[in-house]
Amino acid sequence: MRVPFSDVFQDNGDGSYTPKVPVQIGGVSLGTGVSFRPGVSFSGIDIAQYAGHDLDVNYLDDGTAVINGVFK
Repeated sequence: MRVPFSDVFQDNGDGSYTPKVPVQIGGVSLGTGVSFRPGVSFSGIDIAQYAGHDLDVNYLDDGTAVINGVFK
């Protein structure tokens, strides 16, 4: 499912981002209390660099967003 980055991640206004829902990226899980900044990689992916892009996401039954890719 194609969703905006902002549906999954909150821009904290200080250069960091926080997941709005639990997220899985390449097998790595991030909870809603985790903040990260550009340059931090999860499974080798700097997800912050895709702010403003759409994400390819599947939602699990528990609401976890599984990020499969990015639309550029």
